[in-house]
Amino acid sequence: MNYPQRFSELPEYAFPRLRTLLGESEPGGNPPIQMTIGDPRHAPPDFVGPVIAEHAAGFMPYPPNDGTPELLSACAGWLKRRYDHDADPEREILVLNGTREGLYNASMALCPEAKNGRQPVILTPNPFYQVYAVASLSVGAEPRYVNATEATGFLPDFTALDADLLDRTAILYVCSPANPQGACATMAYWSALLALAEKHDFTIFADECYAEIYRGEPPVGVLEAVRATGADPERAVAFHSLSKRSNLAGLRSGFAVSGPGNIARMKQLRAYAGAPLPLPLQMAAARVWAEDTHVEENRRLYAEKFAAAARILPDQRIPEAGFFLWLPVPPAVGDGEQAALKLWREAGIKVLPGAYLARTTEAGNPGADFIRVALVGPLDETIDGLTRLRDCLYT
Repeated sequence: MNYPQRFSELPEYAFPRLRTLLGESEPGGNPPIQMTIGDPRHAPPDFVGPVIAEHAAGFMPYPPNDGTPELLSACAGWLKRRYDHDADPEREILVLNGTREGLYNASMALCPEAKNGRQPVILTPNPFYQVYAVASLSVGAEPRYVNATEATGFLPDFTALDADLLDRTAILYVCSPANPQGACATMAYWSALLALAEKHDFTIFADECYAEIYRGEPPVGVLEAVRATGADPERAVAFHSLSKRSNLAGLRSGFAVSGPGNIARMKQLRAYAGAPLPLPLQMAAARVWAEDTHVEENRRLYAEKFAAAARILPDQRIPEAGFFLWLPVPPAVGDGEQAALKLWREAGIKVLPGAYLARTTEAGNPGADFIRVALVGPLDETIDGLTRLRDCLYT
């Protein structure tokens, strides 16, 4: 079977690339410490297992594709508590089997075949979550990568783009808090983006899966900006997940929220191409979305680790949200790949080269001179890992 030509530009996924880079190299530290993958390791709520067991008979029938009333109501309740946003559970929320499904299928459902008679463009931050690029190519759009650097506050400056490119734009992906840099969009940023979307007639896909992991004030969400500016609710689709909020990546509970037109089109596609969450898992997810105490504890645990990072790496930027460090590589060490090799061979620390999360544009690869470090492990392991990292790279 022939592989579609449009996918030929996709590089190998980040983690196989890392395995190739490290090859047969032995770790220099004892024990090795894994700080590459954003796989939450804090304890999830202890009631999840009993709820699934209580509803185990629900594994027998096909689950409801649009979500149970309990889960839809819980998602709407969380939106009200978190963003003071009133969403109609039946018409404005779509339950997802993890937000990766939604971030991909939303492009399938909402991207036109042409924009102003030309191939549509999908704008993507750079670095970015790799599903954005695959979604763009799958719908026959032209992906354009907009670098997010220190000069732009680690969020892409979409307002600086050429008007002709924006007129071809159908969809714009943005992640806030950003993966990997942890930067957060402000009300001014969202408002300017919504105005740009209205002027050039495109839809914003706001990936807000890290919205509940922050230090200080809660990050502003796109829905708050929609309300504050009076923007058309169809201009934005926001995506949320229990994976990071509640340490339940394996539960696969996420949802999308937007205007009723967008949600209706996404539901229509999902009826054919979606994978609904099993009923017992929907019942457990409803309980988790409705409970916030464990989320506060989750934030406290991350805050401890970032406070430790600030002590161990006092000269490095500590992000306001998320659970990654985006660390510049000292010029004497080289680039992100060389830093990752050095850390593994000399300190037993496994990190991800920043270039693996980005594309090379005319302005270069914005991740080339960075490494991404995940602070998902226990506090003592994190302190050990960061101390080894500091001693290997920065002293």
